[in-house]
Amino acid sequence: MMAASDPDRPDRPDRPDRKERWGLEEGDLLAPGLHAVRLLGGGERYEAYLAFDERRRYLVVVKVLRPDQVDDRAALRGMRREAEIVGSLRHPVIMRLFDAVLDGERPHLVLEHVEGPRLSTLIRRFGSLAVDQAAPLAVEIAAALHYMHAEGYVHLDVKPSNTIMGAPPRMIDLSIARSIERAARTDHPIGTDPYMSPEQASGGDVAPIGPPADVWGLGVTLYEAVTGAMPFPEPSDEDPFPQLRLESAPLGRDVPGPIAEALGASLAFDPADRPTADELATIVEPLLARPRRVILTALKPR
Repeated sequence: MMAASDPDRPDRPDRPDRKERWGLEEGDLLAPGLHAVRLLGGGERYEAYLAFDERRRYLVVVKVLRPDQVDDRAALRGMRREAEIVGSLRHPVIMRLFDAVLDGERPHLVLEHVEGPRLSTLIRRFGSLAVDQAAPLAVEIAAALHYMHAEGYVHLDVKPSNTIMGAPPRMIDLSIARSIERAARTDHPIGTDPYMSPEQASGGDVAPIGPPADVWGLGVTLYEAVTGAMPFPEPSDEDPFPQLRLESAPLGRDVPGPIAEALGASLAFDPADRPTADELATIVEPLLARPRRVILTALKPR
């Protein structure tokens, strides 16, 4: 279940889809120099296509506003904001923006295409991840969030379906990302219901929305990755946000201590009690074959 306030919630295959579509087939011209390969998915306001970019002679992802959204000022404003944020970020674990065309018949963003399945697909098909997969994933995503927060932005939609398991993994879909200052002024639920922090779910009533909300989202993502289950009951119309009244389900004894510690801390109800993204990475790093801080220490001049 998705919050009604999420402007870019993914299409739900179990519900009738009445959103307008471009209906592009393989080889169709999406925009000058961009040929559709296949539809990847989308949300309320956009569709995402895998496309061939003639200029780069490479596959890219093109995020295009739906036909009924092309003249919508709010939709265009949201796409412009996303382009500004993604375009300003330079991190190996954050998907890159190549181009933004915000006028014409099909306003769109041209984004990096990363080979690899979504984390949500791996969990659905194969269950929980092994520790030697989960630990580096935790450190990589935490590193991206640490950088993003230092640049003054929050993602607000960290979840398995927004994590591409490439090498390195990529954090994608900054549709609802915003500046830390703007996030703190948000007064309505924002994000994807099961992954929302208490402050997101309460629309800022529990506490202002900020970087700790992303740490919570990463905590829920890692919990699902290492257990194959969710830390809270499935949201329902009667109880859309169980995380506002329940503690997370206990972890099994087979979850290694550093990951258990990181998860317990990141799912603290009070955002002030959660670690920063950098602190979360530090907790998990001992599980890596070559902890990052050991490498950094070795590289320092003597």
